[in-house]
Amino acid sequence: MQPSLPYRSLSEAQNCFLCLTIYILPYYELPIHNDALLTFDPFFPGTTQILLEYQLGRWVPRLREPRDLYGVSSSGPLSPTRWPYHCEVIDEKIEHIDWTPSNPEPMYIPTGLEMEPLYANSKEETVVYLAEDAYKEPCFVYSRVGGNRTPLKQPVDNCDDTLMFEARFESGNLQKVVKVAEYEYQLTVRPDLFTNKHTQWYYFQVTNTQAGIVYRFTIINFTKPASLYNRGMRPLFYSEKEASAHNIGWQRIGDQIKYYRNNQGQDRHHHFSLTWTFQFPHSKDTCYFAHCYPYTYTNLQEYLSGINNDPVRSKFCKIRVLCHTIARNMVYILTITTPLKNSESRKRKAVILTARVHPGETNSSWIIKGFLDYILGNSSDAKLLRDTFVFKVVPMLNPDGVIVGNYRCSLAGRDLNRNYTSLLKESFPSVWYTRNMIRRLMEKREVILYCDLHGHSKKENIFMYGCDGSDRCKALYLQQRIFPLMLSKNCPNKFSFSSCKFNIQKSKEGTGRVVMWKMGIRNSFTMEATFCGSTLGDKRGTHFNTKDLESMGYHFCDSLLDYCDPDRTKYYQCLKELEEMEKHINLEKVIDDSDTSVKELTLDLETSSHASDSSESNDSQTDLLKLNSQISEQNKKKKNPSDHSLYSVMVILTILILLIQEHGVSFHLFTDIVFISSCCVTNYPKPLQLKMTRIYYRTVSVDQNPGHTGWRYSLPVASSQKRNPITFAVYHSLEVSGSDSKSICLQCGRPGFDPRVGKIPWRRKWQPTPVFLPGKSHAGHD
Repeated sequence: MQPSLPYRSLSEAQNCFLCLTIYILPYYELPIHNDALLTFDPFFPGTTQILLEYQLGRWVPRLREPRDLYGVSSSGPLSPTRWPYHCEVIDEKIEHIDWTPSNPEPMYIPTGLEMEPLYANSKEETVVYLAEDAYKEPCFVYSRVGGNRTPLKQPVDNCDDTLMFEARFESGNLQKVVKVAEYEYQLTVRPDLFTNKHTQWYYFQVTNTQAGIVYRFTIINFTKPASLYNRGMRPLFYSEKEASAHNIGWQRIGDQIKYYRNNQGQDRHHHFSLTWTFQFPHSKDTCYFAHCYPYTYTNLQEYLSGINNDPVRSKFCKIRVLCHTIARNMVYILTITTPLKNSESRKRKAVILTARVHPGETNSSWIIKGFLDYILGNSSDAKLLRDTFVFKVVPMLNPDGVIVGNYRCSLAGRDLNRNYTSLLKESFPSVWYTRNMIRRLMEKREVILYCDLHGHSKKENIFMYGCDGSDRCKALYLQQRIFPLMLSKNCPNKFSFSSCKFNIQKSKEGTGRVVMWKMGIRNSFTMEATFCGSTLGDKRGTHFNTKDLESMGYHFCDSLLDYCDPDRTKYYQCLKELEEMEKHINLEKVIDDSDTSVKELTLDLETSSHASDSSESNDSQTDLLKLNSQISEQNKKKKNPSDHSLYSVMVILTILILLIQEHGVSFHLFTDIVFISSCCVTNYPKPLQLKMTRIYYRTVSVDQNPGHTGWRYSLPVASSQKRNPITFAVYHSLEVSGSDSKSICLQCGRPGFDPRVGKIPWRRKWQPTPVFLPGKSHAGHD
């Protein structure tokens, strides 16, 4: 039976519908055929956003869905982009086709004969292109649609053999072009607006081309000493004639590619040049060069408009405006989940993805596009993900920077990814509202993963940065590495787990990854995608294209399903693999690391170049951490240089524990040794008393002792007064039973008791076990 509402009269009920007002008075009843009504009822004053739904025999209020998205409406145009008022913008709309090469594009192999053109004085040469001065205003003032409204300055007069340049379009970046020879051009890219640095992104147009002629282009004002261009990366090229005639889009090009320090700059601020040669395929063509595949703010709006106008996808993807930037451009947020009308939706966990906080890292936008294409698709896995999770996606955090062609900063002249802790909402609105959105979301549901997408300019492949703090929890330490490891297994030719790092540097404490981790999101990551290509598997030595980047969105979803699969087989397989990695790295760190302190040996293994960071994974090592903490606290109160020999004992115990536990020995050292005197380590029934000073490792060496069946490690230890080299050995042939005690002589390395040193009590028989050290080759072992 349809629900009904009472009215005084039929005419009053008709007026009620016209006025969208509900009176609940018991006179006449009129059937209501709609399942929801908008109300101005006194119970909900001052709002037009309350709907009444009939559920389980009663009317239930709920918030109304907005009719249209601001700027992404089926009944109107896209929201126009807003520029700083002084920026010159051409009227032409720049568009490119989406195309993927049929064969992987190989990286450039240097020949050793590449030229290094010197910086030429522009006063003596012909200036072909000069954009508006980037320093015309010291800071952002206001914005408007279309930027500067004064007539545009025209380029130099067209000559038969002179190329014409243009970059005054969305995401374009080119400051100045000087013709230094008949077919050679010297280019300067514009720094980020309202800064004097961050010159990395370039994207410009070239016209009046001639086919069959070798042109040389040299960008002269890069600031990074290292670049992927010296590791095989090629510039990107787009030809409008190739696109129209052969449906060919962006492609990697260039010969004689070289990245080098030039003769420009002063003091310690050196500049670097990128040079390459190229032959245009067509004459009188309109072409483009770019650092990476462009993805503009307009591209995003058109993509979101397509979702909003799709009757299927718009049901489970709600697009909202998170906030406005300081230039009044919109920052969009997408909520993706299967809609539910009951409390079951609150049980769903949340996954958060953000991208393009650095506007020049366009590869992050292509990964987000691939993710959205998959999660909004018709596959059974995509539906399962929507049924299981609530996805919050902010696809472009810095639209202002994207529009003006910045590489790193917003129009505030600051890096947004260092200001997630800032309280300046007006200066950094997108990250401020993102942080608050996540905080409110965490009050309603568990957030199992946060991932901020970036591009990387120095390393190949795709990898992640995670978070480990000084207060590590043993139970969570390896779990934070499981998702990246799964991703590397699902995408072995693109994602490199060995490149992943999990340390927190002080300079990164304002990043989204660290801030979200401190807010309580354990799986908080930054995903870095190279501007170049892969060194893995069948893609080794080739560039990534847009389809490769988009495929990472699929692999991300696939790994998320594996991570949350009720069948925990894959989860525990990865956990076991990580435990094995940790054991090997702990041992390698002891042998190879030659400049670290005792505390660094057990805590700070984050800078290791091995496949995974290491940590303490057993009870004895956990006790050692507590012991180190006690030592540090007492060192702050009192330092006694004469006690440096105690440090020698601690160094030895540290390495002994690592080695012994590596080979399966249950060595409950700190439950048996309760006292350490100034000259020995022994079983003494007194509370633990330590007086130690700071020491440093100088060298660690390993060699085989021919007279024994074990390995000897030499460790010179330096104190504030003198150096005290000590040698010790670990033997795999010791057998101790009952309450007998044996020791290792710290002078000669032989088993036995030495009254000058003391004895170490062993509480368990140690069976002979061959000792093999990872990564080392020793005589006598196969």
